[in-house]
Amino acid sequence: MPLMKRTACAIFAGCTLSLVLPAVAPATLSEVGVLPATTPPTVPSCPTSPCLAVSRTTGFQVKVGTSHNFLAVPRSGTIVAWTITLGKPSSSQIKFFNTNEGGAAQAGIAILRPVTKPNLTYKLVAQSPPVMLQTYFGQTAQFPLETTLPVRKHDVVALSVPTWAPALALGFDHGTSWRASRPRKQCTSTSALSTQTALGSAVQYYCLYQTARLTYSATLISTP
Repeated sequence: MPLMKRTACAIFAGCTLSLVLPAVAPATLSEVGVLPATTPPTVPSCPTSPCLAVSRTTGFQVKVGTSHNFLAVPRSGTIVAWTITLGKPSSSQIKFFNTNEGGAAQAGIAILRPVTKPNLTYKLVAQSPPVMLQTYFGQTAQFPLETTLPVRKHDVVALSVPTWAPALALGFDHGTSWRASRPRKQCTSTSALSTQTALGSAVQYYCLYQTARLTYSATLISTP
């Protein structure tokens, strides 16, 4: 009988514990930077004319139509992969970009944290290593991260391009725009290296480019 009483007490204690523990929301998987299907197509410009590429800068999309700040992380968690859709430039276009934009096409992602002052300033808090891109021209490629990147709510996922990347879709209206880390007086100087790569550095993203969209996104596992 004493054994039965002890067993019953243990079962009751376990049931009581399960009642007082708070419900924990499961982690969720989402894609940062993907818009509704109603958004106009985002096909990179190359190899058509003009064939324009993102070059030697760090940038992020600000707006597409009525969608704002959709590359801001909606919930704290971890970035585990990133995806990029690439145009397929011709051999002559590849040669031109390689010669004038610092070498073969490559890119990675950067995690930026907004800084209150001055306006439009972001601190680099994490980044992925750059990936060589030419093998993936004409495709949408996803790159899982060997070292995942922790993020906070409102951090921004940016595309970091030390050379060039055919990842720019054209033909949008002025309601579509992206920002870059170029100095204020060098917004038209696309060949000058302005990529934000120093962890902890704060850079003003003053330069705004309209009618174009960067074709990338990132995979987020949110914290429960």
